[in-house]
Amino acid sequence: MIGYRHPMHDTPAIVPVGNNATLLWGMTNAERVRRIGLAQGLPPAPDTSGSPAIAVGPVILANMAFAFDPVWIAHLKTRPGTIVTRAGVPVLAHVRDAAERSAVSHAMIDDVPLVPGAGLTVIAAEAEDGILNEALRKREKPFAELLTPAAVPAIERASYVGAYKGVTDLLTKYLWPEWALAITRICARAGITPNQVTALGSVLCIVATIAFWHGWFWTGLATGLFFMVLDTVDGKLARCTITASKLGNAWDHGVDLIHPPFWWWAWAAGCAPYGRPLEDGMFWAVIGTMLFGYVAQRLIEGAFIVRFGMHIHVWERFDSWFRLITARRNPNMVILFAGLLVTRPDWGIIGVAAWTAISLVVHMVRLVQAMARKARGETLTSWLA
Repeated sequence: MIGYRHPMHDTPAIVPVGNNATLLWGMTNAERVRRIGLAQGLPPAPDTSGSPAIAVGPVILANMAFAFDPVWIAHLKTRPGTIVTRAGVPVLAHVRDAAERSAVSHAMIDDVPLVPGAGLTVIAAEAEDGILNEALRKREKPFAELLTPAAVPAIERASYVGAYKGVTDLLTKYLWPEWALAITRICARAGITPNQVTALGSVLCIVATIAFWHGWFWTGLATGLFFMVLDTVDGKLARCTITASKLGNAWDHGVDLIHPPFWWWAWAAGCAPYGRPLEDGMFWAVIGTMLFGYVAQRLIEGAFIVRFGMHIHVWERFDSWFRLITARRNPNMVILFAGLLVTRPDWGIIGVAAWTAISLVVHMVRLVQAMARKARGETLTSWLA
């Protein structure tokens, strides 16, 4: 196997070693690796089917017998002389010269451990301590598994689980992971793009808003539930199929950011046609509390990231736990659902306003506590690191 390094780039190309016809998320392993390289900003490997390229400089060798988390490439690309193994067999290797390329590629093709004394830093993928995700400041254990037809369901599940690196709410974590995984698989195999999923979700989001406004709360909840599942699917699909784009990211996050206040306003207005109208004073108190709380919490989260270099919800264990129930869209929908169950949607929206105020106070206290600790000279780190 002859490696390659594009002379115009300072970063290594990913060079596939071997072949594997097994499809993962509807694509070959070679195509998946190509997309990972592009997403990581690495130069493409050349087509060596005609005349092989001259081996120049370091490259990252990728064993096509294995599927791996893209995090490994982010970890390896700045670590020349590092190799990732599974049961001793090289999975990935950032090799520096022709001798290392030859030794590692032969071990990959022969499916055998690398001969000791190769001078490479070895990371065992199965090691329990994992690696530090420097971007998120948290320790994780990325997958690297032998890719066979029988292993595809398990690898796709590991890829799906690993596609979300942060902490999330209780519905996304506990209620619909299996639904979203099934839909993600269907979309990947059918060639449906993440932006198409986002487009459908955007339409459903608007439909739910209209239903809430007219007091058709059960219709709105059902439509909103499907939208919320798709809101998970589009991001997962983009990460699992390595098809994330700036447009898709802006579209998805834009919808997420804008629609919640419209939902709460529509719900409050819909209480009148439903038959449980809010008094004028209560209506504006609810709307004002929710709007102010929504904007203020986002500003606090942004300030925490700017000041401390990490999200407020990954600071300490309490913060990650509170993210499960904090006053964001999904936990708020649970409150609205509970109110509707007892035919009091007005109580539900009042409950959302109250929970928004409480959550805002919690976020403000945590920000002040973090600032006080930093003022005392303490270094703030994520408990997940």
